[in-house]
Amino acid sequence: MAKAGPITFFKQVRIEARKITWPSRQETMVSTIAVFIMVFFASLFLYFADQIIAYVVRLIVGLGL
Repeated sequence: MAKAGPITFFKQVRIEARKITWPSRQETMVSTIAVFIMVFFASLFLYFADQIIAYVVRLIVGLGL
């Protein structure tokens, strides 16, 4: 691949930048809400997994409840 000079490079960058399609406001909102929901469920899962593992470790170590 041949190296392009700085002027050619920036022309190519400008051409490629024109091809970008940005999400609409509604698509961004839906995606953001979906991310928050998934983070919520992931945090619940990790919390309960941590509690279960801590309980099992306490049983093994002999501290019991």
